[in-house]
Amino acid sequence: MSDVILDAWDGPSVPVHAFTEAETAAALEADSFAAALARISDFKGKAGQLLLVPDAKGDLDRVLLGLGEAEPEAAFRALAARLPAGVYRLARAPQGASPDRVALAFALGGYRFDRYKKPGGERPRLLVEGCDAAEVRQVAQACALARDMINTPANDMGPLQIETIAREIAEQHGAQITVIEGEGLLEANYPAVHAVGRAADPSRAPRFIEMRWGEAGKPLICVIGKGVVFDTGGLDIKPSAGMRLMKKDMGGAAHALALGRMIMAGRLPVSLAVLVPVVENAISGDAMRPGDVLASRKGLSIEVGNTDAEGRLILADALTRACELEPALTIDLATLTGAARIALGPQLPPFFTEDDELAAQIEAAARAESDPLWRMPLWKPYADALDSDVADIKNDPDGWAQAGSVTAALFLQRFAPPSPWVHLDIFAWNPRNRPGFPAGGEAQAVRGLYRMIRERFA
Repeated sequence: MSDVILDAWDGPSVPVHAFTEAETAAALEADSFAAALARISDFKGKAGQLLLVPDAKGDLDRVLLGLGEAEPEAAFRALAARLPAGVYRLARAPQGASPDRVALAFALGGYRFDRYKKPGGERPRLLVEGCDAAEVRQVAQACALARDMINTPANDMGPLQIETIAREIAEQHGAQITVIEGEGLLEANYPAVHAVGRAADPSRAPRFIEMRWGEAGKPLICVIGKGVVFDTGGLDIKPSAGMRLMKKDMGGAAHALALGRMIMAGRLPVSLAVLVPVVENAISGDAMRPGDVLASRKGLSIEVGNTDAEGRLILADALTRACELEPALTIDLATLTGAARIALGPQLPPFFTEDDELAAQIEAAARAESDPLWRMPLWKPYADALDSDVADIKNDPDGWAQAGSVTAALFLQRFAPPSPWVHLDIFAWNPRNRPGFPAGGEAQAVRGLYRMIRERFA
């Protein structure tokens, strides 16, 4: 994405005046022309209202933005898609409005996925005095990376492309990276990752990506992302409607790489391991079958009750690898269950952890960043729904438990490190256009997680 937040600007710019609804009438008293235009347009400073005020020549002279009585971020996130191209500067905002949050909201709202379209025109750019433009840009660019990866169709976002992106991030920030591919996964003891991805074409062979960054002796943060580049459902094949959006099933990998990039670019005082198992859940003569029993890195045998519950299988090996690194904190992100959407819908991802202090820190950071999350329980009475008659555990819980996102989290917990661990069941997608949130790939939770890590390990 192009940089829409400016460090400085010496040329002409259009001022943006943002008012709450309570401030609007008094603010317009000294501007008779704008007041008359506001009356004609019924501009009262309500949330999202926009008034473009021309000068005597008919050129755009200033912009009035209504904030309602809510936080200003929502209005500024929607603003970027509504302004004509040009350079703008924030001339007025309510007292106490954070310049960084206003600028980041504008930058996030300015995202467009146009890889497959003819080049469009320039986008509006904004100067916000007092903001940390470099920090805002690096967060916005990381979110844009995740959204670009999720929006890109599977024919152009396969395992090799995810590996290439990871290598570019590692090179940019001086991280070490190792990639284990294909049959090498068996030799390196990632059997579940291999089993899920082995049916794909050899050009799209499964792989395990590990990126390491930071100084030895610093607290180790382990970030894990589910990287299923396309999910047919395997032999338990999805219907066409269920397969339509499965290019986004690598959303966890995209989020893990985005969060890792934020941590490295922000030079946080931690060491970092980003673990990304990448597969295509394809169908061929070598595909895993319902009833198969798989080995796992941890040594637990897993009965495959449903080949469409593949994400938790590759995460099992990744979480076991995290255990070996003895992290201070482990975060996994995955587009894991439809049950999470049934529970909370597309805009509110659930997270699971038994650490109350960590949960409180995540909730506070998510609120501060307007990056909503909701804590869900790791409800132990449902754990025996994962019992298998022939293996240590099975990947499809008994139907009586019903709470599919909870039982999926309980499955992952069997493999997670004993140190603080949090699992996020993200959707990574906007199913409809809304102001500031175009339909398509969305970065969820990573801004709040980045803030939590920055504050927890300051």
